Amino acid sequence: VHSKALACQTLIALIRRVFILSSSNPEVTALLTQPPIAALPIRRDARKLRTRQQLMQAALNLVGQGRGFTSLSLREVTREIGVVPASFYRHFKDMDDLGLALVEEGGVTLRRLLREARRSGFKPKDMLRDSVLVYKRYLEHNRLVFAFIVGERSGGSPVIRKAIRREEEHFVHEMAQDLRELGTVPASLSSQTLELICSLVVSTMLNAANDILDLPSDQKQGEQELVEHFVLQLRLIFLGARLWREP
Repeated sequence: VHSKALACQTLIALIRRVFILSSSNPEVTALLTQPPIAALPIRRDARKLRTRQQLMQAALNLVGQGRGFTSLSLREVTREIGVVPASFYRHFKDMDDLGLALVEEGGVTLRRLLREARRSGFKPKDMLRDSVLVYKRYLEHNRLVFAFIVGERSGGSPVIRKAIRREEEHFVHEMAQDLRELGTVPASLSSQTLELICSLVVSTMLNAANDILDLPSDQKQGEQELVEHFVLQLRLIFLGARLWREP
């Protein structure tokens, strides 16, 4: 008890000395009164990022209710999360800018997952099925993002359509590079032909998105048939690639 009391007295004396020192030294006063280094900016950055994500999710929620993205106004989006319209411009220039962020977020993550599936070491036959299952699971867990992408692929905003086409091109280039490195396609195929084959695969994937998203979760047989049909379509594309002869 005596040692605890002594420690308290020592601490009080130290605090008094600090206050006396700070009152006579402006530099010490400034040092003691300034906020923790980077603490406030980090909190502000976290809040800003959270608001940005909320705006993106609000737009997706409205699209999920059957609204076309180009019909949305920034006032509707901000009203969904309870912020004033002026705060929208701290995160996006306009609604097209928000749409571009959605395209990038969906495309980058899916490309990474599919690339991991292709490079997982499976045999080509298993790699194809595994890629289909990865794609299906991603769509199921990101329904609103892909409902937006599929809808805007031929939608009303030229800016967003161009961004989606650019993501498709990234898919094609990465797939062609991986298939060439893995030896999955004949070495005799030209780069132009290989990219054409991969573009057919990407188009097939995007065309299948609506079927995957519309399938009820309790229809296991229908789900299995859909997967098998999807895998068969891709196998036929790669079978044609193996039989193809450059002119």
